[in-house]
Amino acid sequence: MTDTPLIGPVAAPNLQVMSFNIRRRMTGLVRSPDRWDRRRPFIQRMLAAELPAIVGVQEALPDQAEFVRQALGERYRSIGYGRQADKRGEGCPIMYDRDRLRLVGWTQTALSDTPEVGGSTTWGNAIPRVVLDATFADRDTGAEFRVLNTHFDHKSRTARLHSADEILTLVAGSSLPAIATGDFNTDAGTLPHDRMTAPGGLLDSWDTTGDRLTDAWGTFPNYRAPQLGRKRIDWILVSPSIEVVSAAINVAQFDGKWPSDHAPVQAVLRIPGGSDIRGGSD
Repeated sequence: MTDTPLIGPVAAPNLQVMSFNIRRRMTGLVRSPDRWDRRRPFIQRMLAAELPAIVGVQEALPDQAEFVRQALGERYRSIGYGRQADKRGEGCPIMYDRDRLRLVGWTQTALSDTPEVGGSTTWGNAIPRVVLDATFADRDTGAEFRVLNTHFDHKSRTARLHSADEILTLVAGSSLPAIATGDFNTDAGTLPHDRMTAPGGLLDSWDTTGDRLTDAWGTFPNYRAPQLGRKRIDWILVSPSIEVVSAAINVAQFDGKWPSDHAPVQAVLRIPGGSDIRGGSD
């Protein structure tokens, strides 16, 4: 496939959002498609073509997060840190286009009964899980909104259900429209998804849009050929007030190679509350 973008940069009032599990760098004996040094240029090519205003990243070690930011270009900034108690290790950073968006504030908390305790695990998950909650103002429209980026546990169903509840609680804590990006490690239509998209909650951008730009690919091809109807474990969820202009599951390969074991998901959104006035600064 070529470097032609699936969506590419979009103009205000539309806003492109991507959720992308880039696959953490592994050590030891790693099979060829999974090697970070081989995947790096493909991630760079994909991001340089798409240039979303916001990218919710999962499985990023600190140097990988910095690589993603650099791949997006000089106008992008990164927030977030590692999920361990010492703020090191794998994280769920958010990358954003500083020319388009002004960062109002952000927090990162553990997905546990003690969210303020870094590295805490209380719901049956063996490793820490986090959610990064950021508020942005659109410089072009004036609209303010939140982005919550996360990575649910891969083993514990209990942890995924509690995590879904925590995301909903955080969203309900503000009147601002919200976008939730992440690798949720469970298919659409399972209990966590149903809970988060129940009436009064969020909407799944893929289910809501009238313009699907791709087929319904599974989002975890694991370096194999993409398949239709497989699990869709990566989502972009939005408040009901946000219009989903289009949505896509990006199965682009470069020189026949995958950038990651996950396919990034993308959505073009239109967020309410703006007035098309550019201004402000970080």
